[in-house]
Amino acid sequence: MTGRARRLAAPLGTAALVAVATLALAVRDPHRPGSWGWCPTQVLTHLDCPLCGSLRAVHDLTRLDLGAAASSNLLLVVALPLVLALWLRRVAVAWRGGAAMRPVTVPSILWTLGLGVAVVFTVARNLPGSWLAA
Repeated sequence: MTGRARRLAAPLGTAALVAVATLALAVRDPHRPGSWGWCPTQVLTHLDCPLCGSLRAVHDLTRLDLGAAASSNLLLVVALPLVLALWLRRVAVAWRGGAAMRPVTVPSILWTLGLGVAVVFTVARNLPGSWLAA
């Protein structure tokens, strides 16, 4: 295997796994209760975690229903373009190789901001009558 193929193996392998999982979600509807199991956080605490509704959101996105996907998990729908952009950046870096392969360091303020957004989203979706509820 060439150096480029070896560098591309991880991001392309990740894309293959995501494609298989997305296909599974497109085929088996997570809107049916229990079709994919239950969220442990929901079962134990009766609260929606930041990921609750993500399976339904991905299923809705496979049907190009952006409104239903946002209704299931707005945070996921908003985050997906960023995740896709970071993945594309990783593929480009793997393609080029060399000094570009150095690990990306994320400033701690961005980790803190991301955690803060997840906490605020979790609290907001668990308020009585919240439109963000899963």
